[in-house]
Amino acid sequence: MSGRLFQRWLGLSLVAAIVLVAILAPWLAPYDPNMSSGSVLSRPSAANIIGTDQLGRDVFSRLLYGARVSLVIGLAASLVGMVIGVPIGLVSGYVGGKADLAVVQVVDILISLPAIVMALIITAVVGASVTNLILILGILKWPIIARIVRGQVLVLREQAFVEAARSIGCTTTRILARHIAPNIMRVLGAQFAIATSTSIFTAASLSFLGLGLPPPAADWGGMVQSGFDYMFLNPLLTLAPGAAVTLTVLSFYLIGESAK
Repeated sequence: MSGRLFQRWLGLSLVAAIVLVAILAPWLAPYDPNMSSGSVLSRPSAANIIGTDQLGRDVFSRLLYGARVSLVIGLAASLVGMVIGVPIGLVSGYVGGKADLAVVQVVDILISLPAIVMALIITAVVGASVTNLILILGILKWPIIARIVRGQVLVLREQAFVEAARSIGCTTTRILARHIAPNIMRVLGAQFAIATSTSIFTAASLSFLGLGLPPPAADWGGMVQSGFDYMFLNPLLTLAPGAAVTLTVLSFYLIGESAK
């Protein structure tokens, strides 16, 4: 088995496992993720296999439900980025001229801005919610997607099969939809996986910095931040959600890199 194929199957297997955990969270979690108890900051035990947090909530249950939040934000943000970036990249690369120049200038400006800083500023202004985070991260992702798509289209538009379609009178829309778009699906799939990976990481970073989903949401980044002050009492309060973020980000990244 080649290295890329192994990466792809490993990434797909891990993502499938994480998705399955997210779907089955209500049945796998031993407790309600937001249910407090008198057992505060308890160490791992048979009743609480990872322990409890400062409010007496079961960390393992919150970890399972956190998979739902991270996957929804990551996948939906990537989808928003694709919906915006793919059409812009297709049209810009195929049409060229002043329209292409204008798109390139806008894309270059947006890409040059630090994504995490922009996410912090926008989130601080509009507030943190699942919908807001999806839109913010999706808007931050589309310039990169548009640039990649545009680069692919610049190569494909000079190919013989595109010239043949143009010579028989195919419209621009038909050429883009039937001849160019299908030939960049592999690149789009890779970019979608990588965008999902970075979106999950950025969302967790925002939560760690205090600008993520408000309590009592079971959010991995927020769990890392809240458990940081109790590292010496129970390191798993921080290490467990941190490992969950790392594993999920790595899984999507492996898929994206193997598909390039």
